[in-house]
Amino acid sequence: MTKFSLKQTVAIAVLAGASAGAYADTEQSLGTISTSFPTTFSSVVAPTTTGFSDIFTFTVAEPNLGVGASVVNIPLNVSGFTFDTVLATMSLVSAGADNAIGGGDDTVLQSVVLPSSGNSTDHLSLNWDTPVSGGLHYLNITGVTGGSEGGIYSGAIASAVPEPETYAMLLAGLGLMGAVVRRRGTRKSS
Repeated sequence: MTKFSLKQTVAIAVLAGASAGAYADTEQSLGTISTSFPTTFSSVVAPTTTGFSDIFTFTVAEPNLGVGASVVNIPLNVSGFTFDTVLATMSLVSAGADNAIGGGDDTVLQSVVLPSSGNSTDHLSLNWDTPVSGGLHYLNITGVTGGSEGGIYSGAIASAVPEPETYAMLLAGLGLMGAVVRRRGTRKSS
């Protein structure tokens, strides 16, 4: 008979509870992504050899400079119960004017598909450096599980906003460039 310590028993109970809720849902709303701090998310995926496709919906606060997202596998082994996820793709998608997933006007803004530079089956990341307009957007994460109990992964998504210091530096740079152009113009006329 296998003996479990109190910590192991609690960890197994927490994971089992989390996985029971996560198995039923493949779509989760993250609400409005703040420009102040990243929004985190996670998923516990049932054992599968055919793969999974999870969707995390969100809207973005405006103004913004774009969106960045990162997802990591969390391999876990507790007394022979293993959780391992093999990540395959992550896509940033605009739901379009109808604000409905799969409504026919969805637009893939950026996608990461393995193999790609800087990404692996344990880590995927993407950066969309163009401002994201209002409306529903979503991350679509796909992969397969390699653990006996399925897999666990976690991620974060953030939106960047220009800070006042950025505008001040931009204006200072433009002023400096104007001074250089003016100085060159006066040198040529002498």
